Amino acid sequence: MRVLVSGGAGFIGSHTVDVLLSEGHQVRVLDALLPPVHRTRRFPQDLLDRGVEWIDGDVRDREAWQRALPDVDAVFHLAAYQDYLPDFSTFFATNTVSTALLYEVLVERGQRPDRVVVASSQAVYGEGAYRCPNCPGQGTVRPRPRSEADLARGNWDLPCPRCGQALVPEWTHEGAVSPHNSYAMSKHAQETAALTLGERYDIPSVALRYSIVQGSRQSFHNAYSGILRIFGQRVLHGKPPVCYEDGRQLRDYVSVHDVVQANLLALHDERAVGRAFNVGGGRRVSILEYADVVIKAANADVEPSVPGTYRYGDTRHVFSAIDGISELGWRPEVPLQDVVEEYLAWAMSQPDFADGTDEADKRMHVLGTLRRTAR
Repeated sequence: MRVLVSGGAGFIGSHTVDVLLSEGHQVRVLDALLPPVHRTRRFPQDLLDRGVEWIDGDVRDREAWQRALPDVDAVFHLAAYQDYLPDFSTFFATNTVSTALLYEVLVERGQRPDRVVVASSQAVYGEGAYRCPNCPGQGTVRPRPRSEADLARGNWDLPCPRCGQALVPEWTHEGAVSPHNSYAMSKHAQETAALTLGERYDIPSVALRYSIVQGSRQSFHNAYSGILRIFGQRVLHGKPPVCYEDGRQLRDYVSVHDVVQANLLALHDERAVGRAFNVGGGRRVSILEYADVVIKAANADVEPSVPGTYRYGDTRHVFSAIDGISELGWRPEVPLQDVVEEYLAWAMSQPDFADGTDEADKRMHVLGTLRRTAR
């Protein structure tokens, strides 16, 4: 099978390419090697040495898709733009319009690949699912974003719309979505386009809503590329990990190796076609707990810092239920401790590993993305 992987030189993409090659597939990569993820225009030599064909092109460009799609049997559309910056149009152009272009070119060519798998995100849920312990008859609550006034006062938890009691977060299933920021909206639009156009034009398509993916090869240069990069950079340079809000936010984290196995399931299993699946870690972890795991793995003599800063537009809690994809035989296998240890060992082996977190925080403060409580 000849498989096209957009963003195949990136984090999840390169790991996916590795496993596709190990299965004996021919792999073509469409990647423009753009910043902030990439700092150079050099395609990974090890991928070229293993026979990967590189198409140097931008997924926002119709001509790039026209060069990349001939003779492919399947497509992983993993190229994406993710950040916490207010360049709203870039999210939609990169994540949504590129997906529309992919299907547009496929339909123009009369090409029907065996599968198109698009990388969506847990972010489509916004605040995810909650319940009120005082109002059991209310059922599942899906709150709107927290107000700037509450965040500025350090009121982190979400109140019940009926009684005002703090809501309790629950596992979020693939039901109602409520994207709260530009990245989330662009990802929801992307998966809607893929599944709807896929059904209409008989192009078997699957959307995977990744939770927070962690592992080696995450870019050091993208301020939004994950808690493990941020905490790892600080701790390995003798600095405390900085926890936003009060550090008690709950998330779920999944190894990139488990994500690749979910990608392969979506490629091969006909039962996945036409559906969106959560791909999560199966465990909920607070930011403070994650900081402790990183500190212990690095054997560092630091303590987490909680300075009262917050990212405007961030969610309080969200963790994804994985019942749907588990019914098809997938479950996360890599323990969080192993994820952290593997990443730290890889990071320390990289010549460009440095601590850019203070610079990134300053930039986010200037842009109004990172803010400080008034108290």
